[in-house]
Formats: sequence, structure tokens, C-alpha cells
Amino acid sequence: MSALRIAMAQVNVTVGDLYGNGRILLDAAARAREAGAHIVVFPELALSGYPPEDLLLKPQFLRDCRAALDALGPQMPDLVALVGFPDHDAGCVYNAAALVRNGAVDRIYHKMELPNYGVFDEKRYFVPGSKPLRFEVAGRRVCVTICEDIWVEGSPAAHSAADADVTVNLSASPFHAGKLARRREVAAGFARRTGTTVVYTNLVGGQDELVFDGGSLAVDSAGELLAAAARFEEHLLCVDLPGAPPITMPELDPVDEVYRALVLGTRDYVRKNGFERVVIGLSGGIDSALTACVAAEALGAENVTGVTMPSQYTSDGTLNDAARQADALGLRLITVPIEPVYNAYLSALAEPLAGAEPDVTEENVQARIRGNLLMALSNKFGWLVLTTGNKSEFAVGYCTLYGDMAGGFAVIKDVPKTLVYDLARHVNRRAGREAIPQSIIDRPPSAELRPDQKDTDSLPAYEVLDPILEQYVERDVAPAHIAAPGIPRELVERIVRLVDRTEYKRRQSPPGIKITPKAFGRDRRLPITNRYRPQAGNH
Repeated sequence: MSALRIAMAQVNVTVGDLYGNGRILLDAAARAREAGAHIVVFPELALSGYPPEDLLLKPQFLRDCRAALDALGPQMPDLVALVGFPDHDAGCVYNAAALVRNGAVDRIYHKMELPNYGVFDEKRYFVPGSKPLRFEVAGRRVCVTICEDIWVEGSPAAHSAADADVTVNLSASPFHAGKLARRREVAAGFARRTGTTVVYTNLVGGQDELVFDGGSLAVDSAGELLAAAARFEEHLLCVDLPGAPPITMPELDPVDEVYRALVLGTRDYVRKNGFERVVIGLSGGIDSALTACVAAEALGAENVTGVTMPSQYTSDGTLNDAARQADALGLRLITVPIEPVYNAYLSALAEPLAGAEPDVTEENVQARIRGNLLMALSNKFGWLVLTTGNKSEFAVGYCTLYGDMAGGFAVIKDVPKTLVYDLARHVNRRAGREAIPQSIIDRPPSAELRPDQKDTDSLPAYEVLDPILEQYVERDVAPAHIAAPGIPRELVERIVRLVDRTEYKRRQSPPGIKITPKAFGRDRRLPITNRYRPQAGNH
């Protein structure tokens, strides 16, 4: 029996770009055929892009997807292609895989297990399939599955794979830190339970808040790794069955994979939405420094403009560090002092605010002036504003609506503050120099909206805050059960109140890249009007 060669075509497509996606698939199929592949497997919904969300409710979109699929058939090279697309049949919509060979669509498989948790909302759009799809190539029996089909133990997909030699899986599995290990466990477990080799093709690229990291893989029937594709980039990887020597890629450490996700997510959001340049408020603080590094790597330093907007409260240290940061990355830096504008605001408000003591109002005015200036530059030159707030700040509301939250894309929105520092140190190790000046990393964080202000004036140290947020936000642990040595119950309850009452702000924030298991927005959706408060004993 001759060897069967399967190509995993890990491609970066764009939701709704049916023609452009089709060209990407055809190009990958041609390269797979040149490499001697009998089968090329594309990711889940590769033709339409993933996730297409409410485009799936538009009948014309579904008709156009089918027309694009039919147009691929005559152009496909001489091999079997498995193409993910949304199938509309008899009034039902299915998450489908088309088996294309001999110039036409031969058969279609409908995904059986529809995920409806976290970022997934497939039961809103799709009907589950009920019929397996198996076919034979080079004397091997091949079973087709789509993503969740192999994640659910006891799925009908396992029964249909039991008498196959190979199970191929079309996947669009979004990234979060540590997700790759779980995917490998799932593929290996399915392989062992069914006695088949599993060939798993994952999507790569950014789509709004989501990043797909690739990492396509193949495991043998014992669950041993046969092949692993690159991560965070397109890759056509061929695997021969029965197995040749394993093909693997270098493992990424946990901080590096997050950094790569931020770079890919930023690049694709900016480019796929038609922008060429971005603008960042470069304060001399660590959040804007990290955001600038990500943007410069994603887009090229020549396409990133930094704006420093000093006030009377801005220290010489942060002002100098903003300039050093721009110089280290080769960014253009614009300086726009805000004190004259701030004084004009105070003058205009003098009568209505007469007799009131200065408080957070005056601080927020400064943040909103800066947001307005950045948006003015965006309007004038077509630059996309990248905001610089982190997850810890978004969680507790330590951010200003229509101020530092104003912008088009929030690069580090899902990055806890302690991880921001880890990423900053990683950037410097990776660069072999101070891409982020060490003084920025060492300085205590401050919004600099009043004299000698520090974040710790309003919040506990981030080393204390972030573990509380991780338990409450990501694990849904009730406040009474958030255990941390030396942390008073009163502090936990205060942090929880801040998180709960800030939902209205988060709803108005720009999209940002998901890198944790539970991100605000797509993963965690709570009502703004909400009087529920967890009591002791509730999990």
C-alpha cells in the first residue's frame, strides 16, 4: 500500500472576502499538489472566513458562498480538497465541509457538534448535522470532522471514525494562552479512542477580537505527535501516512506566544480594515510603550506615530521616556501640550463648578482632551487610534470613558498589568536592547493627572489585584471564596464592586485582542442593569 500524503493548509483568510479567500485556497491547493499531496485540508469555514456571525442570517451571503464554492471546483488541481463553508440546504444552515474532487463538489459533511460557550455562538446560526462522511484515497479510509466534533467525548463523529484509518479535522480554534496544549490533548485522546490517525488543520490570522494561531498538527493512533505546523503564520505542512519521522516546530514560551498573538491580531485588524497607519498616545508609561512595540512590529515603525501630550502634572522623567521610546523604535513623535486646552476647559466650567472641590472630574478632563486630540489626528490623516489600557484597568474602571478609552482598537485590553511587565521584559530580551527604556519598566505606574499621583493611591498593587481579578473574572469564584494569603476580605469585596459597576464602561470600549481564557466582551457578557451581588456560599 502506497503512502498517503495529506497537506494541512493553514491559511489566513478574511471574513466575507469570498473571491480573495478562494484565490488563497486555490494557491495553497496548487502548492499541495506540487508537493505530492493526495488530500489538502483547509480550516473550518475557510471560504467564508470565521466567524461570519450575522452574515449567516443573510440569504444572499449564503448563496454567494455556494457560488464561490462551485467556482472553485473546476480550478482545483488533481487532488481531494476539503473546504470549509456555510451550507444552506432546505431552509437550514450548516457549518460544512465540501469534498471537492474531479472538478466539482462531490459530497458535503455537516458539523455534528455545535459549540455554544465562550466566544462560540454556533447554535444561533447552524443546525447540527447527522450523517458521517467517509471516503477512500490511496487505499486509506478517511473520516471528515469539523472542530468541536472531536472535542466532545461520545460524539457521533467518534463512531464514524472508528472504522477509518485517518480522521481529518477542519478547525477554527481561537487562541488564548496555553490553548495549544489542550488541542493536542484533544486530538491525541480522539486518536486513541478511535484508533485513527488525526490530521487537524487550524485557522491562522486575526478577526476582530480573535486571533487564530495555527499550530496545525497530526497525531498517530497512539496519540503520538507526527507533525506540527508553525504558529501565528501561514504554513502548508504535509504529513505522510504511515508516519515518516516527526515534523515539529520550536515551542514558544508562554509570554512569547502572547506577544506574537498581539502582533498578529494588531496587524490583521489594521490591514483587513483598510488602514495603513496608526497613532498612539505615547505617555512615557509602560502600557503605551508596549503598545508601541507591538504596533511597530506589526506594521513597521514608519506606519506608527506617537503623540506625547504633556500637562502641568507630567514629570520630566515620563516626558523624556516618551521621546526615548519613540527614538528606540524609530517612530515619528508629535508633541501637543494640553495645559492651554485644560485651562480653557476650567475657565469654561468655572461658573457651574464654583465652590466644588477639585476631584476626579478635573483628572478626567485631561484624559478626554488627550482622546480628542488623538481623534482629531485620526480624522485628519486617516490614522487608526490604538488605545493603551490593560485588562486590570478595564476590570476595575481605572480608565476614562471618552478619554484614554477613545480609539479604534485596544491592543492590550485583555492583558493583565502584571503580564504587561512580563511582556515588556520579553520585548527587551528579544531585541537584545532597551526597546522599552528600563526606566519605564522600573517607574511606579501613574496616570499623572494630579501631583505625585500613583496607581496605588486608588488600587492595591497589581501583584495583589491581578490574582483577585483572575479568580473573579475568569473563574467566576464568589468573593467569599477568593482565597489569597494576607488579602483582607474587605479588599476583595471592594475590587468585586469595582468590577461589577464598570460594565457600562466596558460596553463602550473598542475591541481588543483576546489572550486569556475569558476576555471581557465576547467571553464575559453581563447585564449593565444588574443588582445581583454574590453572597457567602455562592460559587
